[in-house]
Amino acid sequence: MSKLKIFIIIGVLLTVFVSCAYAYDNHDFQVWNTNAQEYKPNKFSKITVEEEFRWGNNASDFYYQHYDAGYAYILNKHFNFGGGFRYINEKKSGKFREESEPYFLFLAYWKLAGINFSDRTRIEYRYYDYQVNSWRFRNKLDIKSPWTFTRFKIQPFIADEVFFRFNGIDLNENRLYTGLAFALTKNLSLELSYLWRTTKNTTTCTWSDTNALSFKTKLSF
Repeated sequence: MSKLKIFIIIGVLLTVFVSCAYAYDNHDFQVWNTNAQEYKPNKFSKITVEEEFRWGNNASDFYYQHYDAGYAYILNKHFNFGGGFRYINEKKSGKFREESEPYFLFLAYWKLAGINFSDRTRIEYRYYDYQVNSWRFRNKLDIKSPWTFTRFKIQPFIADEVFFRFNGIDLNENRLYTGLAFALTKNLSLELSYLWRTTKNTTTCTWSDTNALSFKTKLSF
């Protein structure tokens, strides 16, 4: 075997090894932390700032962060719409990569038999400096119990969010949440949940899943 072929084989093996080293195992346990600040300058407007951090590889490796600023117009108690911008820095193949994500969203709220429902539709344009840009559609349905418990108004909830890529209209991710919402103070709330995330590998068309402990705080003004 020629030296050139040996070098090619070694290069391929090293590339595979590095890629695998930063692709977490199926059923990986992760921790996600989200912190949001919400401000209502008047009864028709809502401004939200959010940051999120994620740890993978059994919560030992910091691999993701995003910063988000959004605005929503409060049409009435049932409908809001607006948009925003998200900056993402995520580790891929051992290197943090940047993504810019302007988006539009529409929110609906209603009650049925005392149960609280909310539905969020979000359309994103995903701009990268390392791969082809793309569009994505997301829809999240939240269902909250009509009952609250203790002085912290603990409220059980479940939620599900689906993700579609526009190129090919391909379902490539789903997130299922179940947890508890707390009203710690008049202005500070907490959501603690278990998150089961399934994602599709577009190359092999196979699915893998992640189990995450998610906790989100929101400070309202």
